[in-house]
Amino acid sequence: MVLRFKFLRFKSAVTALALVTLGWTSLCVAQSSQSLPAPSPALGTISGTVVDQSGAVVTGASVKLTATDTDNAQSPSQEVLTGDNGQFSFANIVPGAFQLTITSLGFAPQTSTGTLAPGETHILPQIALTVAANISDVQVNLSRIEVAEAQIKDEERQRVFGIIPNFYVTYDPHPVSLTAKQKFELAWKTTVDPVTFGIVGAIAGVQQAQNTFSGYGQGAQGYGKRYGAGFADLAAGTFIGSAVLPSLLKQDPRYFYKGTGSKRSRILYAIANSVICKGDNGRWQPNYSNILGNLAAGGISNLYYPAQNRGAGLTFENAAIGVGATGAANLVEEFLMRKLTPNLPKHDQSGP
Repeated sequence: MVLRFKFLRFKSAVTALALVTLGWTSLCVAQSSQSLPAPSPALGTISGTVVDQSGAVVTGASVKLTATDTDNAQSPSQEVLTGDNGQFSFANIVPGAFQLTITSLGFAPQTSTGTLAPGETHILPQIALTVAANISDVQVNLSRIEVAEAQIKDEERQRVFGIIPNFYVTYDPHPVSLTAKQKFELAWKTTVDPVTFGIVGAIAGVQQAQNTFSGYGQGAQGYGKRYGAGFADLAAGTFIGSAVLPSLLKQDPRYFYKGTGSKRSRILYAIANSVICKGDNGRWQPNYSNILGNLAAGGISNLYYPAQNRGAGLTFENAAIGVGATGAANLVEEFLMRKLTPNLPKHDQSGP
């Protein structure tokens, strides 16, 4: 009996201990399940395209993404710029309601809202910007470099008949001075443009037909030499007169379209711009970059022109031709090119 009683007490103790252990384990499991974080919703992507009222893409526009959903309002805002194709994209975005704020120089601010579902790739319809109605609508929070870059993008779309580069003229009523890097980029894009190669080839063909620089001879070899000399003249003149010297002397190599006033005043303005220019400080000054650039290019041409065509005469002749050609080109820019150049910025369309 005594042994049986002790066995029953032992069994009861073991059973009680097991029940206590089971209860404690269940409590821990319950608490653990309550402390586990809820699974995060799948992140999504938001993308779209920014255009103007004509449907042309707007590059360099600022697109700011802000979460408007109260559940993820603490998410930080993000900002990107549209690319050359006018497109933008935000990746790894927490789902919920959002707002996009789009700003670009010369355009009124635009907003777009939507709701991103978990794991969704949300592609917005094209966002069309309208031209700013007044100066108060224009965003002024861009740096001067960003504004200049936007103006350069406009200039790089300027092509006579939609084909021939017309990069070195600005129709913007409020142009911003270029950085040295931007001056070199503009010179490079002008020099390597496919149309530039074609124009140099046509000039070389005319010289071949007229036997200009007879020391080059005829045939394919003569044409190749004329082509090389012509392209070297253009490249040297463009880089020295429109990039190197303007960067050193802090001068702007572009022609600033006037478009107003009497015909006589516009003629005098265009011709004068071959020997005067605007400095990076916005003040008019002697155009040392153009004059010295043409002299330097003429001097360099002595390295590859036929022996009978070399000398100081060639240098000053090329310099004089360069300055005269600049004046003639300015006249054409002032009175003709604008009418033949499509895809001008919107703020230029209403001018004369």
